[in-house]
Amino acid sequence: MTHHRNDDPSSADQVSTHDVVAIGGGPFNLGLAALASTVPGLDLVVLEARPELRWHPGLMFDDAKLQVSFLADLVTLIEPTHPLSFLAYLRERDRLYSFYVRERFHPTRREYEDYLRWTAGKLPVVRFSHRVERVRWEPDPQRFAVHVVRADGARLRMLARDLVIGIGTEPSLPGALSGLSDACLVHSGNYLHRQAEVRAARHVTVVGAGQSGAEVVLDLLRRNLTGGPGLTWLTRTPSFAPLDYTKLVLEMTTPAYVRYFHALPQAIKDRLIAEQWQHYKGISIETLEQIHDLLYERELRPELAEVALRCGVAVEAAARTPSGRAVLLCRHRDTGRSFRHETDMVVAATGYQQREPSFLGPIEPLLRRDPSGRYRVRLDHSIELDDAVSGRVFVAHADLHSHGVAAPDLGISAYRNATILNTITGREVYRLPEHTAYTTFSAPAPATVTTAPRTAATALPHGPGARVLDRLERYS
Repeated sequence: MTHHRNDDPSSADQVSTHDVVAIGGGPFNLGLAALASTVPGLDLVVLEARPELRWHPGLMFDDAKLQVSFLADLVTLIEPTHPLSFLAYLRERDRLYSFYVRERFHPTRREYEDYLRWTAGKLPVVRFSHRVERVRWEPDPQRFAVHVVRADGARLRMLARDLVIGIGTEPSLPGALSGLSDACLVHSGNYLHRQAEVRAARHVTVVGAGQSGAEVVLDLLRRNLTGGPGLTWLTRTPSFAPLDYTKLVLEMTTPAYVRYFHALPQAIKDRLIAEQWQHYKGISIETLEQIHDLLYERELRPELAEVALRCGVAVEAAARTPSGRAVLLCRHRDTGRSFRHETDMVVAATGYQQREPSFLGPIEPLLRRDPSGRYRVRLDHSIELDDAVSGRVFVAHADLHSHGVAAPDLGISAYRNATILNTITGREVYRLPEHTAYTTFSAPAPATVTTAPRTAATALPHGPGARVLDRLERYS
């Protein structure tokens, strides 16, 4: 890497050259930096706009657990002996035996964030308070120019052969809730930042039934049992559905399924993603059991504020009353019956959407998109680019449509990052696992059929049976 002062005051204060610039400092790019830290000769830098690493702080409940095993850390599923593994973190924190005696594979979310912070502290290439303004492609010297502003106002220009975009997602709010103001509407991702309003409310309504919505409901039920606000939980799904965490279903988050899925026509991919929502949008069974326990506990407490759970309900419009309350126009999907629902505060547990990187605006004409406006993403996680561009732009967590339900799963992160590093270096710096699932997802390959002359003993029977056997023979 080289640095020098730039005499042109209108341009960057410093210019540096790198092999790879990764934009975004969340778990995916942090894992990329961790794996890259043991690759000799690779110059990679990670840029994060925020001043420090925070991982879903608006949902950092004290007892919230990760929905994957500790083995789905930043490195272990690719390199178990890596010095930045979760077990190495526990050992350095002198908590390895405590974790062993605890006998739970799923760390708490707070513990996982501490692990991420520990890892970031070990990686000087991860630079916080570095906001990327724009990215350009420079034909000479065949590099991406990344224009960066530091917190102290200094402007940097980083030249890179390849980019990795890992800026995560942002809260998604449906148009049906657009009639509400921020005073009575909060996305579940910011729930813990709005505790003053929660305490002041007489009634709170949660819309949406994924894991984050269930955790908010769990918190509100606990408050209700101590005299807190009333609660209504609405979801358009037919039930408050559990996350499908069964073993063979989990094989659909493995590299084997990712490879199969990527090769399918896009129309089939879109259909499968819509059908497979319960693989990554359901609620953990443990959380559902906790909710049911609290509902049972409050049955002998008639003085408590009312609680109602309604599934199969679509919110179709919303407005704010003159008194400041929220009114939701709802429709019961099975019967078609419409009804009004009034509440003080709405928590929208309505998921997240891909964040559009505005800094890629200057190179947008060079990026290839599908008819739905999504990036065309290759199996190695790079975006298809104009032929004039020799560099590559890789994406993390922007590939659900191309790589399937495993894309947002932490368990695929190390595999994706190892794939990216192998592609960038042009060699196998990390051996990728080949056997990752017992299930065979593809159809059998066509067999080579050798036809021998039929004798009287082998001749097909007459009638309908003959036609069936003939078809079986042709497709064997």
